[in-house]
Amino acid sequence: MNPYVLAILLSSLGLGTTLTFASSHWLLAWMGLEINTLAITPLMAQHHHPRAVEATTKYFLTQATAAAMILFASTTNAWTTGEWSINDLSNPIASTMFVAALALKIGLAPVHFWMPEVLQGLDLLTGLILSTWQKLAPFALIVQTAQTIDPLLLTLLGAASTLVGGWGGLNQTQLRKILAYSSIAHMGWMIIVIQYAPQLTLIALGTYIIMTSAAFLTLKMSLTTKIGTLATTWSKSPVLASTTALVLLSLGGLPPLTGFMPKWMILQELAKQDLPLLATAMALTALISLYFYLRLCYAMTLTVSPNTTNSTTPWRTQTTQVSLPLALFIVSTLGLLPITPAILMLTT
Repeated sequence: MNPYVLAILLSSLGLGTTLTFASSHWLLAWMGLEINTLAITPLMAQHHHPRAVEATTKYFLTQATAAAMILFASTTNAWTTGEWSINDLSNPIASTMFVAALALKIGLAPVHFWMPEVLQGLDLLTGLILSTWQKLAPFALIVQTAQTIDPLLLTLLGAASTLVGGWGGLNQTQLRKILAYSSIAHMGWMIIVIQYAPQLTLIALGTYIIMTSAAFLTLKMSLTTKIGTLATTWSKSPVLASTTALVLLSLGGLPPLTGFMPKWMILQELAKQDLPLLATAMALTALISLYFYLRLCYAMTLTVSPNTTNSTTPWRTQTTQVSLPLALFIVSTLGLLPITPAILMLTT
């Protein structure tokens, strides 16, 4: 892609998200989300592959539907209350419609079906943008309006997403689909606690972005998109393979890695709110997710490649990819748990 076009598209992505962050008026927030969608569409279709074009079309249609629902919800709210302010979402019908639209935007269950299919059709870098940056603007709106939304609806969305995210990833062999289901499960963890402690949602979102970036960049560095080719990475780069395994375990939420921190805090908050059954259910769904991460780790580090896969073993050539961002994200993914008390102090 032409570097000038790429610069315009990336700056438009930044502009759309910033506009939604800064807006207190519904139309401005909607405009920011639209700019975001329109900026990422050419990035998704840049390879002119049928799968990429199909993924772009699916993504555009779902995002356009969600944007229309947001516009309809905000118009309904303005019609009944006379207010266009984001903080004044007092109409229950508009509020429910708005949550459904944002759930569709970020891929929460039960409106998550587009997410694995779209991510499967993209290259890893565009998939990374879709899984991380594109979540920021909708989450800003959810955090701002969380107190006006029905708590039961948020709880159901969060619990369903963690269950579907764990369950859906069990039978996958494509790594991008596994990361898509992982994203759905993490979104569920963030949504479940947003009504009680929005700052924990922001911490969980930050750690999710760091861990997912590390996962996508390690897969890009080792040029793998399937479990079969993942099994050949050990012979090519043992250090990268072992750090990839640790990154995946961090995504699963195992201590003493960074991924344990948000899950620990969220379970603690749910217990404080007298919701022990919900906390137990969330912990059990995290175990389902952990199973498919362990499956990837097993395929990558505990099997000898010629006997377990019919994939072609890759050439051991020197990579020309930039590795500094990958190194920074890996260090953050593996080592931020000890600063949990400092993060708690900053958020309370």
